[in-house]
Amino acid sequence: MPQTLSSTSMFTPCGFSPHLHTSKEGEQGGLIFQDGNLTSASLDALIQHLIPTTDYYPEKAYIFTFLLSSRLFIEPHELLSRVCHKCIEQQRLDDPVLDKARIRKFGPKILQLLTEWTETFPYDFQEERMIGHLKDMIHRIAPCDEAYWKKMNQLLQTLNQKLATLSHGQEGIVKISAAVSDKLVAFKTKPPSIQREILSVCSDPYTLAQQLTHVELERLSHIGPEEFVQAFVHKDPLDGTKTCFSEQKKTSNLEAYVKWFNRLCYLVATEICMPAKKKQRAQVIEFFIDVARECFNIGNFNSLMAIISGMNMSPVSRLKKTWSKVKTAKFFILEHQMDPTGNFYNYRTALRGAAHRSLTAHSNREKIVIPFFSLLIKDIYFLNEGCANRLPNGHVNFEKFLELAKQVGEFITWKQVECPFEQDPNIIHYLHTAPIFTEDGLYLASYESESPENQTEKDRWKSLRSTILGKT
Repeated sequence: MPQTLSSTSMFTPCGFSPHLHTSKEGEQGGLIFQDGNLTSASLDALIQHLIPTTDYYPEKAYIFTFLLSSRLFIEPHELLSRVCHKCIEQQRLDDPVLDKARIRKFGPKILQLLTEWTETFPYDFQEERMIGHLKDMIHRIAPCDEAYWKKMNQLLQTLNQKLATLSHGQEGIVKISAAVSDKLVAFKTKPPSIQREILSVCSDPYTLAQQLTHVELERLSHIGPEEFVQAFVHKDPLDGTKTCFSEQKKTSNLEAYVKWFNRLCYLVATEICMPAKKKQRAQVIEFFIDVARECFNIGNFNSLMAIISGMNMSPVSRLKKTWSKVKTAKFFILEHQMDPTGNFYNYRTALRGAAHRSLTAHSNREKIVIPFFSLLIKDIYFLNEGCANRLPNGHVNFEKFLELAKQVGEFITWKQVECPFEQDPNIIHYLHTAPIFTEDGLYLASYESESPENQTEKDRWKSLRSTILGKT
């Protein structure tokens, strides 16, 4: 797991602190304030506000908000280049003889800014240009104090270790299997089963919920905060030549996490539709209901929603004879918690409760908050689409990015929690690699379990048997 960021003091006990300045309403150095909060400014003014001097250092909340949102207007390597250039100009680092007293005041501050940048957005520094700018800046101030060399080496060593850990972690995650098991439908009635089922791997719902939490936190740990912004990058209207990150959207970890959610939905549905006997299918449904309930208790809302979604897929929900054997009261309670009515009011209430518990927690178990990820993405999408990035006067709409940073900042805190449960490699491996049905395979398995009820279903069954099993 990545280490906790040292810059997390940007988060107050109540969450992300948007109060970046205490000045009254008005303008300061091209920055517009309202009720003590920075609301808008030109991009140049925002960049200048990021740059430390001998007697000024930006607030941590501002650093995070601007580094997160600036990539909508300027690529990180270009931003760092401009920051370094302005520092060289303002601190006269090109002079033949440096003012050592001045540099000794400025040096620790620029080092701190670079440290916070590398800790919070390490993926930015996978680019050689970023490392080049970083080294160039430190080379310029190092002659004034030998300690700067040591600090630079420590910074680079920490950064390299972090990038190596993230890269190794990504490779170490069991790759999601693309194996499709539609043809296994043909063997539904032929024991012994040629496919292992979940209950043979893990029969304890509490254990499975804990292992699902392992998977969720491991996958979350690799998502960089910048991916939430890069997922919705549009062309900057004030720069008609290019879109930031036009060569590719750097959102691979975010996309991989969404794929995991979809796989879990289909795995649940597959496990329910696969057994030949009604009693076994009912047993699997009740097992997953208990797993989902424990996920809710843990604070793992993403797995909870995936399980509910899997059980609500049409091939599963149509199994009326199977569901008649299930004690559904617990399932209806869970469905109520994740009901989309009122923009997921019940879920959002439960999420706030889990977030509050996390803030006052005495153990890692109580700190766990794994949000329903698709809804988080949707919230950020609508925030992005609902408010302009720039105001009519060309200023950056910083008020919007404060809200964005609040939402993403909360997520950063949650994803850093270390999983308190002991890992079971066999269960983890099964979750990632067990073959699953496609939607067509699920329907065929469902019809094989409980016969079609109308002509439309009969026609579909016949078609699926022909295409998947080669039968007429």
